[in-house]
Amino acid sequence: MDVGLPGHVARHIVATPTPEILAHLTGTLTVPGTWLKLCAPAESVTPSLPPEWSVQEQEYMMTTASLPRITPKAPAGYTLAITTRAGVTVARLVTAAGEVAARGQFAVAGRAAVVDQVETAAEHRRRGLGTVVMNAVAAAAVSRGARTGVLVATAAGQALYETLGWTLHTPMTAAVLT
Repeated sequence: MDVGLPGHVARHIVATPTPEILAHLTGTLTVPGTWLKLCAPAESVTPSLPPEWSVQEQEYMMTTASLPRITPKAPAGYTLAITTRAGVTVARLVTAAGEVAARGQFAVAGRAAVVDQVETAAEHRRRGLGTVVMNAVAAAAVSRGARTGVLVATAAGQALYETLGWTLHTPMTAAVLT
């Protein structure tokens, strides 16, 4: 999938990263900033990655069998804005000054919401904004026909998602072509 961020041009998700598949991908992908998201722990895939592929911190694929139907409410001092463009819906919590304090996005694939890029700005953390964004994402996804969800979490994000009822599906290894 095209990501289009600086240092994160494209992302390839590999459900079963065998040495043969990794040899093929790392031999044909040549654009720096290309990422591989591999459904496996780092120790099982790192030996198959050439040195120009930098392994990142461990991540975690998480799923939920039932997206919650909680109506999100922005905390005092924030406004919740939800927009959709080209099939991607973004939920943002914005301050009165127009600063994006927290955000998350998703796209629906069949009956699943694929959640991505959930983040809270450092100066706005520990205020429950991540929970509001996730509830907004879930509510919007359900309104678009999704019933289940999938996402890839950092170690820090994993704790939030677990409190919201998401469960670990598999460790993920991210590698980027430098």
